[in-house]
Amino acid sequence: MEKRIIIIGGGPGGYTAAIRAAQLGAKVTLIEKEALGGTCLNKGCIPTKAFYRNAELVNNLKASADFGIGLSGFSLDAGKMQERKDGIVNQLVNGVAQLMKANNIEVINGKASLEDAHSESLKEEALKKVKITLEDGSEKVVEGDSIIIASGSHTFVPPIKGADLEGVLTSDDIINFKEIPESLIVIGGGVIGMEFGAIFNSFGTKVTIVEALPSILNMVDGETVKRLNPMLKKKGIEVHTSAMVKSIEKTEDGLQVKVEGKKGELLLEGSKVLIAAGRRPNVENLNLEGAGIIYDRKGIGTDKGFETNIKGIYAIGDVNGKWMLAHAASHQGVEVAERIMGIESAGSTLIPNCIFIFPEIASLGATEEQLKEQGVNYKTSKFLFGANGKALALGEGEGFIKVISDEENRIIGVHILGPHASDIIHEAVPIINEKLKVEDVKHMVHAHPTLSEAFYEAVLGLNNEAIHLVPSRRK
Repeated sequence: MEKRIIIIGGGPGGYTAAIRAAQLGAKVTLIEKEALGGTCLNKGCIPTKAFYRNAELVNNLKASADFGIGLSGFSLDAGKMQERKDGIVNQLVNGVAQLMKANNIEVINGKASLEDAHSESLKEEALKKVKITLEDGSEKVVEGDSIIIASGSHTFVPPIKGADLEGVLTSDDIINFKEIPESLIVIGGGVIGMEFGAIFNSFGTKVTIVEALPSILNMVDGETVKRLNPMLKKKGIEVHTSAMVKSIEKTEDGLQVKVEGKKGELLLEGSKVLIAAGRRPNVENLNLEGAGIIYDRKGIGTDKGFETNIKGIYAIGDVNGKWMLAHAASHQGVEVAERIMGIESAGSTLIPNCIFIFPEIASLGATEEQLKEQGVNYKTSKFLFGANGKALALGEGEGFIKVISDEENRIIGVHILGPHASDIIHEAVPIINEKLKVEDVKHMVHAHPTLSEAFYEAVLGLNNEAIHLVPSRRK
């Protein structure tokens, strides 16, 4: 009998789950209240990477003299940047819509709400119902054997006095900038704040980062952040850590942010303020409480298979609060679609993390801090991009690759700060997933000259066999 699956949310998790379920023969209804592609495609990953490319080109132009190229100057056109960004987003959104059509997936634009817990539809063997409020205000009810909640997340604005002032922006707002701000104060030194900070710094904006924790990018390998900090300072990005924002006030020239820092009160001046204090799962207005689904401010609770406490109802992506990354949502979407259709999957808890700043950061697996806390014995090896021919030819010799192995010489962690880190990290994905050892990688020939040679050399360094690594640099 054909299975019917209802999916709430058309972001990377939702539309990927829809396509995979359809491939396996399910009848799929996908409900999306805004645009297909979700936050990632419309307001997050894709728009920011479009601007990141603008910033990358600006950085290259600034360094043109180093390559023997003389320029009399250049200008930035915010309008053209927005047109390019919108064109990319529209192309991808239309592409997702075509995929929905090609896979015979019913797409309904509207707001979804689950049935109450006392409803017969929430019993294990019964069809489950979802009420949809359509754009014209009318209501429609759809039925399915299973429900996948993929409602995503939204920007979080902490209760800061003055957070509602004109010129105080969230990440949703700032992607639609009409002019390059002269100065920008970023509240939050996590991934979102650092990426926007890097982009606008490249555009010529004076950027100041304010982070409440003792370190920016607190989820990243400590040594990586330690090496990043002087690079940020060199670029003119001012960073204040262990700093709490007390208030935001309007001034004649812009905005003033009052901060309580390690050395007392700071008054920071900026023409714009970006609040990048993270994101929160979209758990509101779904009637989760009425349906009896367990959730809190961190997200919907699920088991290892992403099933909620109500059998047949699953939660994937940002809304379950496990990993707020688009590729994690997509992977969970495929996994859950297959599970519903009778295909069991071991799943994966190894999720690559990529941060698009200058230089890029990427990581997978264990950090030294985690291993020390767990009392695990390990070895590390680092290889500097300054010793890699391709990196020097690109003019991007800053940074390094660090590889961590356990007592059995299995590679368990990789951390990269440097050019194209977001691409190189995928060298580590099959290696760590398959629990490969240094000896296994040693026989994998890497082409020359490539950035991936730096990864290869770092791995060989674990056995003191790296060819281009000075012995004194081995740890």
